Amino acid sequence: MKALVVRKEGDEKPVASVEDITEDMLPEGDVTVAVEYSTVNYKDGLCIGPGGGLVRSYPHVPGIDFSGTVESSDDPRYAPGDKVVLTGWRVGEVHWGGYAQKARVKADWLVPLPDGLSTRQAMAVGTAGFTSMLAVMALEDHGLKPGQGPVLVTGAAGGVGSVAVAILAAKGYEVAGVTGRPETADYLKSLGATQIVPREEINETTKRPLEKETWAGCVDAVGGPMLARVLGQMQYGASVSAVGLAGGAALPATVIPFLLRGVNLLGIDSVMRPYEDRIRAWGEIAAHLPMDTLEAMIQPATLADLPQLGADILKGQIKGRVVVDVNA
Repeated sequence: MKALVVRKEGDEKPVASVEDITEDMLPEGDVTVAVEYSTVNYKDGLCIGPGGGLVRSYPHVPGIDFSGTVESSDDPRYAPGDKVVLTGWRVGEVHWGGYAQKARVKADWLVPLPDGLSTRQAMAVGTAGFTSMLAVMALEDHGLKPGQGPVLVTGAAGGVGSVAVAILAAKGYEVAGVTGRPETADYLKSLGATQIVPREEINETTKRPLEKETWAGCVDAVGGPMLARVLGQMQYGASVSAVGLAGGAALPATVIPFLLRGVNLLGIDSVMRPYEDRIRAWGEIAAHLPMDTLEAMIQPATLADLPQLGADILKGQIKGRVVVDVNA
């Protein structure tokens, strides 16, 4: 079977290429899945290329998420023929991942594919979309409702941002998308954004800890100075779901928005998320993410395309959702 294998010798840079591997090379696990689709996330770019401290040993098969059909199972929860999806659990980082025609994993890491979603659509959603839904769920669990004002999405043209815009718009929210790429404005509007915010307007910190109360909620995929600025623009009692750090891990902010406006900063982790949360999120995705909108985000790819796509996503040059057909 074919797989994207990353090899590294000594201090040399990792090299990724498509190779033929055998099933006995797969890691331990109690379920073997015939992989149909995977996708490309920022972590995948790191694992294909520099490693980013995520990959423990080489040779390595990246791919932090995948969807497919159970081929064999030693666990009673899954039987041959079951459609499944996997995101997180450090698969594709520590454990071999989805950039192969088969994967062997623990049953605890899998989620049954919800009714109404195909395996291809599941990877158009992928880790990025799953994280987006967790972020929206957290905002709603903390009181966000349509009609309260615009909801901001930073990094809106990226994978997480694109799905967040589409989900929020489908749920009836007024959505403002932040992007540093003016050419993506029409794309974001097609997903449901009603306002485009140029990145330079919101990308620098200000000496004023509070600005005009503007946003009813925010899904933030950027972090850094932009997140600090956004905190001072939130409405009273509003929440920000923090899902990424494309703009940096440091947070040059003050506690004033938390103390004077009761702003909530909600951390969103998708890697170790409990099973019950995963079932709820995938159910919400199947119910609320318009499939025609999802289709418009898709950029098809094959295993052979992954080295270049991995480099592109690290440079912020991927728009929407890449769907990798591992059998093409």
